[in-house]
Amino acid sequence: MSAAAVVDRLRWDAQRLAAWSDPRLSQVEAALSQWVGVDAPVLLGDAMRYAVLDGGKRLRPLLVFAASEAVGGQGAAALRAACAVELIHAYSLVHDDLPCMDNDVLRRGKPTVHVKFGEADALLAGDALQALAFELLTPDDGAIAPAVQARLCRLLARAAGSQGMAGGQAIDLASVGLALDEAQLREMHRMKTGALLQGSVEMGAACAGVVEPAALQALRDYGAAIGLAFQVVDDILDVTADSQTLGKTAGKDAASDKPTYVSLLGLDGARAEARTLLAQALAALDRSALADTGALRALAHMVVDRDR
Repeated sequence: MSAAAVVDRLRWDAQRLAAWSDPRLSQVEAALSQWVGVDAPVLLGDAMRYAVLDGGKRLRPLLVFAASEAVGGQGAAALRAACAVELIHAYSLVHDDLPCMDNDVLRRGKPTVHVKFGEADALLAGDALQALAFELLTPDDGAIAPAVQARLCRLLARAAGSQGMAGGQAIDLASVGLALDEAQLREMHRMKTGALLQGSVEMGAACAGVVEPAALQALRDYGAAIGLAFQVVDDILDVTADSQTLGKTAGKDAASDKPTYVSLLGLDGARAEARTLLAQALAALDRSALADTGALRALAHMVVDRDR
């Protein structure tokens, strides 16, 4: 049997992916509802919950669970890590949508947080979500071993900070109207979008404690490939889908004169790049020699095949 045939045989269908993801998503939604904004002043808490609850693909939490299960992890650490990475993602969207950044008015099919609550409360909501993410990773009830807490915090901070998401956003803002080459565009999106997706995979693996170095490197490679693929597909959808389907303003990148994979490679070239990155992600899972990578494979296909 060819390698391609083996991959096809191992691919989960939509029903199997839903059977795996639905109970985990329910766990995440229940935990976020329990933890987000409940002790905050009323208006701040409302803004935090508006930013987080009842919306989004929850891809990052699913990557945490899938990677954790692939290396034999289980328990409270994975759930807390899944929620923490989603809070960082949510805070980044709140801040990215502000007038001083992307100045967007639509997110997840509803008005952005600053449109609904005002700029000041949106800024504070983002700040509070970021802080809460690290609070969730450091419970004082013994649910997560101190060494695992420290590693999870370091991975999340690195993915979100100047060498990751925040740094990539800074490059993005500085690149408006500029002609980036492919290497520069790749590096920008590796940081802005890819770092948090790769970090989600690494955090999932960290929930299991010790992982074989070769398997861990393979998971990092997988995370890097799907992190970049996610952005390539985002660039494609920005020019092929409408705002109602996306739940955010379509065509914004072109209108803002931002460099994208479509502007650099063309639509067909961008689609080919997404398939190449998918193949790289699946090859990395093959190299991992981990027994249970079905969910990770299914999520990689979901990233590339999605329509929103």
